[in-house]
Amino acid sequence: MIKMPLPLIVEKIREGTGLTEQDILSRVDEKLNQLSGLISKEGSAHIIANELGVKLFDQVQGRLQIKNILAGMRDVEAVGKVQHTSPITVFTRKDGNQGKVANVVIADETGSIRVVLWGSHADTISSISKDAILKVSSGYVRENNGRIEIHLNEKSSIVIDPEGEKVGDIAAPIAKRKNIADLKDTDMDIEILAHVVQVFEPRFFETCPTCGKRARPLGNGFFCEAHQEVTPVYSFVMTAVLDDGTETLRTVFFRKQAEEFLKMDSESILQFRNSPEGFAPVKSALLGNYIKVVGKAKTNEMFNRLEFICTSVLADPDPKEELERLKSQAPGQQAPANTPHEQQLPEQLPSVEEI
Repeated sequence: MIKMPLPLIVEKIREGTGLTEQDILSRVDEKLNQLSGLISKEGSAHIIANELGVKLFDQVQGRLQIKNILAGMRDVEAVGKVQHTSPITVFTRKDGNQGKVANVVIADETGSIRVVLWGSHADTISSISKDAILKVSSGYVRENNGRIEIHLNEKSSIVIDPEGEKVGDIAAPIAKRKNIADLKDTDMDIEILAHVVQVFEPRFFETCPTCGKRARPLGNGFFCEAHQEVTPVYSFVMTAVLDDGTETLRTVFFRKQAEEFLKMDSESILQFRNSPEGFAPVKSALLGNYIKVVGKAKTNEMFNRLEFICTSVLADPDPKEELERLKSQAPGQQAPANTPHEQQLPEQLPSVEEI
């Protein structure tokens, strides 16, 4: 099933009708109440779009701009300029055969996306250089930790610097700065500048070496829904509480973002799994630091609280840049207080299952 996030649905309705965002969201909430909350906000927005005659999916197959690529799409074609690549990872399947995977991030005028190269496609990574133009065809799209990815399998194709293909100026990531107290559940691409007031130890968990999803204990081994019995590898996730003077916010850092937050590589972080006492000095060094994070706000329904899913971290914001930003604020716009907000912090990190 193709998944379209609420902000994108609202934007398409706004473009198609001229209604304001506030009016659209009011209609979404009204429809939600009419149906006694039996559907999601996204489902309610789909109904509103249909009632207003707005077509949400102009194209679900073929060539797409990156901003229009959604989880669940198949037979997708995209063209983008290479931003960075990752080396090949070799893994062992349950049948004993070896597999391999590599990643490349491409971007166009509308956004960027990670392309996951499985099998023989991974071998092309050595021929792909930064700023090369990449054309991928017959890919399928999945969501991974809130991010959209194009996956290429044996039915897919990839062409490096295809003749006649051009990519314009790459869209610079745009994140809107917000105070924590002003965050809403639908906010995406939000930037927060805040103090670190609490840090929790990383949580380690088993994952499938093929797809990266959780591997569940089964008998004396581990089981992946997609790849059956597997020999797992470990990944990690961690949380911290940030405070910008307006409110506190529990922020989730998945593997890459945790590396950026801690300024450590994954191999070093994985050592804390067997030696958790070694994390104490790392935690102490982080407390009180100012950091800048970009991500999306999401309601944790289990705890009925707003949380922040981090997609990138700047552990050392430029003080001069922030001072200039403060000076350029619109007259009457109040900056958040510099002192941490007084609020009871959670005593312990919930389990990985709750994240």
